[in-house]
Amino acid sequence: MNGAVGLPLDVQELAFTATGDCAVRRTILPNGVRILTEHVPGARSATIGFWVAVGSRDELPGHFGSTHFLEHLLFKGTTRRSALDIAVSFDAVGGEHNAMTAKEYTCYYAKIRDKDLPMAVDVLCDMITSSVLDPDEFETERGVILEELAMADDDPADLVNERFFEAVLGEHPLGRPIGGSAKSIREVSRDAVAEHYRSNYRPQDLVITAAGAVPHDELVSRVTAALAKAGWVTTAHAAPVARRDTAGGALERGSALTVIQRPIEQVNILVGVPGITATDDRKNAMGVLNAVLGGGMSSRLFQEVREKRGLAYSVYSFAPSYSDAGLFGLYAGCSPAKAGAVSELMVAEFHRLASDGITADELARAKGQLGGASALALEDSDTRMSRLGRSEITLGEFVDLDEALARLERVTIGDVAELALDLVARPLSIAAVGSSDDGVFAAASETSATAA
Repeated sequence: MNGAVGLPLDVQELAFTATGDCAVRRTILPNGVRILTEHVPGARSATIGFWVAVGSRDELPGHFGSTHFLEHLLFKGTTRRSALDIAVSFDAVGGEHNAMTAKEYTCYYAKIRDKDLPMAVDVLCDMITSSVLDPDEFETERGVILEELAMADDDPADLVNERFFEAVLGEHPLGRPIGGSAKSIREVSRDAVAEHYRSNYRPQDLVITAAGAVPHDELVSRVTAALAKAGWVTTAHAAPVARRDTAGGALERGSALTVIQRPIEQVNILVGVPGITATDDRKNAMGVLNAVLGGGMSSRLFQEVREKRGLAYSVYSFAPSYSDAGLFGLYAGCSPAKAGAVSELMVAEFHRLASDGITADELARAKGQLGGASALALEDSDTRMSRLGRSEITLGEFVDLDEALARLERVTIGDVAELALDLVARPLSIAAVGSSDDGVFAAASETSATAA
């Protein structure tokens, strides 16, 4: 395969060969359901995912937390199966099944042996189409989710991450916690979650991706039969839902500094700025920048903060991206006495990269790191299944390994320098959780303001 392959929503059938002689195919059923497969020669297992392009950002007031709540409820029983039946179906064959709610999509997935793929299709189709949202189970699961939120609130790394998104993205829907808040979960009604289910779990919203030992035509046939059994008419005509707008809009910072007092041994610190979107042409430059600054043990942050000064055990950078926004963040966990020095050093390294750029050795090392990680990740059918889902839902194109490596190779020192200068000029936010106060981070804030 040469180059990327576009995934237009008005083309019913697509087929091409990816790296390693893997056959990739896509079929759009008349009712708008999209089915994508990647057949991997020699595989004896498969990973299949049922995706709905709705996430926490899509919730309306009064529905906050509904997406994650619904994810839980779809495991609690259908018109044909109890919650135990669903669990036994996968446990009895040694399979794995789970789900994930994200800010822009929800995915229900399973990994099974090739011979158990028909079972996985039947069970996952049943869950997606025919959940009963039992009122008693609803209240039971409300308690479970409240405990999950409490667990996350007790984890300072999770808590600081939530506050960081709010600080950088402000009122943007991506700034909201995926799981909602304890207040919103206590208040949300079964009717609200049921409305969320009816409005967003429709044929034209559904994307099914599978990778590994997957015969495409057989999978399409089994999905069609399973949907028909559930009453989702597969001959009715409907176009797949349009992809999200990828034009990044203006963001208003939520706060410059957020400090949450907790009597714990470390202060968890996040420093960062708005990043780039998932479809930004500079995403490979962002990958290199992130790798150089905080992407591994040879990165600048790891070397300066941990190896040379011994100020922290965990220190890194990260760059999540979404359809119309993104973040770039730097994390460290350290003792309260070191929090000021660590935050100031992180900001200084960020600005030094922007002012001085990166070296040829750093560029080569980052490309090797990112290219190797990409190739190794594709040894797993889970990664291939997820790549298909993201390609269809967010990117609108399939980028094969060879093309991804070629794009990475084209990144120059100048590309990284230009992106770094853009990022460093954006409003910086600091979020921290631990035994600390606002004054500890004054120097870091001033360093950023002066440099900007």
